[in-house]
Amino acid sequence: MVAEGETISVELLKGDSKSVSFEPLMVIDGDSVSVGTPAVAKVVVKADVVDSDVQADKVTSIRYKAKKRVHTVRGHRQHHTTLKITSIA
Repeated sequence: MVAEGETISVELLKGDSKSVSFEPLMVIDGDSVSVGTPAVAKVVVKADVVDSDVQADKVTSIRYKAKKRVHTVRGHRQHHTTLKITSIA
């Protein structure tokens, strides 16, 4: 759920565009709720790209078996795109 002026982090988006638009699945405007099948008709969410490639914190996974000389450490940093919501119309 987002509102105008909010900053969100989404999975890495390909392309060099400075603005992105999405079709929302559900719109809540005060007391009225519109649920799409699968998207709400005639509503578009527009956002500006703040940072195009941001890495998240490192996540490590450890594989260890006692008395077997098995010890493996793996790390991963997921890439994200930071968006600022400009309009919901």
